[in-house]
Amino acid sequence: MSNIATPCSIGIDFGTASCRAVVVEMTTGRQLATAVADYAHGVIDRELPTGGTLGADWALQHPGDYLTALTAVVTEARQEAGLPADAIAGVGFDFTASTVLPIDETYQPLCLRSEFAKRPHAWVKLWKHHSAQAQADRINEIATARRERFLPDYGGRTSSEWLVAKTLQILDEDPEIYETATGIVEAADWVANQLTGTLIRNACGAGYKGFWSRSRGFPSQAFFEALDPRMRHFVRDKLPGEVLPPGQRVGMLTSEKASLLTLSAGTPVAVPIIDAHAAVLGATVVTPGRMVAVLGTSTCHMLLAENHAPVEGVAGIVKDGIVKGLYGYEAGQAAVGDIFGWFARLVDPDGLGGSDTFARLEADAAAVGPGGNGLVALDWWNGNRSVLANTDLSGLIVGLSLQTTPGELYRSLIEATGFGTRRVLDAFESEQIPVNELVATGGLATRSPLLLQVYANITQRPICRAASPNASALGAAILGALAAGPERGGYALLESAVAHMARLEPETIQPDPAAGQQYDSLYREYLELHDHFGRDGTALMSRLRRLRQ
Repeated sequence: MSNIATPCSIGIDFGTASCRAVVVEMTTGRQLATAVADYAHGVIDRELPTGGTLGADWALQHPGDYLTALTAVVTEARQEAGLPADAIAGVGFDFTASTVLPIDETYQPLCLRSEFAKRPHAWVKLWKHHSAQAQADRINEIATARRERFLPDYGGRTSSEWLVAKTLQILDEDPEIYETATGIVEAADWVANQLTGTLIRNACGAGYKGFWSRSRGFPSQAFFEALDPRMRHFVRDKLPGEVLPPGQRVGMLTSEKASLLTLSAGTPVAVPIIDAHAAVLGATVVTPGRMVAVLGTSTCHMLLAENHAPVEGVAGIVKDGIVKGLYGYEAGQAAVGDIFGWFARLVDPDGLGGSDTFARLEADAAAVGPGGNGLVALDWWNGNRSVLANTDLSGLIVGLSLQTTPGELYRSLIEATGFGTRRVLDAFESEQIPVNELVATGGLATRSPLLLQVYANITQRPICRAASPNASALGAAILGALAAGPERGGYALLESAVAHMARLEPETIQPDPAAGQQYDSLYREYLELHDHFGRDGTALMSRLRRLRQ
């Protein structure tokens, strides 16, 4: 490696629609360059690229898009930074999860084999693929009946978004794909294999999305056999590779991939992490009591705590899942930015207004005031992740009249997502796990001051913002610095890497007590609807969803 004054790491964030890379000086945290590339096939939710219509609630992707976008962003970011290849001392990356794909013995995705190209279950199932709800229900029923020890770590209910439900759907609907696959792996781990030649399982994905814990491992053979006798040896036969913690080295960049990425062969590559969990590091959080809200198409609520408690509706509790020595809790909302995007398309179906449409809606919504629209909504446009964990639920707006305006509707949607966040906070408080402050990151945290103020008022908590607009990619770069290690100018300890590389914005958004009192009243109305349609009256929304399907 050349004698470089400030060696850098590169962090790559594989999101829902695009891939982003940032080049970061490891000693200062200064971000030298950023590059973004959209996935050529985007989200495949209507028909396969090879032909064939998909059913309702499918969401697939093309694995080739990941490598194409990765090559583009790494090459562009390094060149923009003006650095030689050997200035990059470590590579880290994060990924949406659970995003899974079946592979063969050569690590090739089955969808890229001609005989399986038109079979939907051979393709990558994106995190928001929700058509495995029946399988998730079966997992919940059997795990509850068997009193499986892993179930309390997921709020007592598992999700159709996760690895086992998606795998069980493959087995139910296309067993040949299941039998042919020598691995059903997280896309993050497949990309790590493509970069280094080594196949591992990242502990973050395995823990939060695959029922694994460091103390117990995966569930027993008997549990998987109870799901389906053909899954008795699921862990042995379909989950290859050692489980490794984020930040540890997967291996070194191969000569072939180094040439494609215009980096140096032998560059250390870090074990990947889930995108929202990477944002925790990029938002400076390595201690308990500070909840990170990753505000994007969906929202992930990430919290570190010293103790373990059965918090209702959490999406995972993993010891050492984010920071060693602490329990990492994950909760979330299945749609937030997606809801706002949906509404913008309704009022501007041709997209002629561009970003001005959102600016106009936000200005009109800001003029309304708390509860001034007489509306209350349930934020379940893509189902409910926390605390109900039910993807059959759907959105609801109450209080519409002939006088209702687009700005008032938009305000009710912002408030609904704020109430959803408060409901998550209530679940932690009821288990005596403190949440003293929110740290916001993600695209919405940067673009919507109104949203952050509404959230502060609804939750009655101050909100800080991560200084980096790319907190997930920055968190990945921090892991890259760990993989580099002190010998390459990186770090031996996560806390040291975060202290040097991550920052918060100086301004804190303070809650307005008067607005908070008004929201307390409206929140009670939200809770009444939440419990009626989410607990007592779920049959109505399920019947409507079946009609749609």
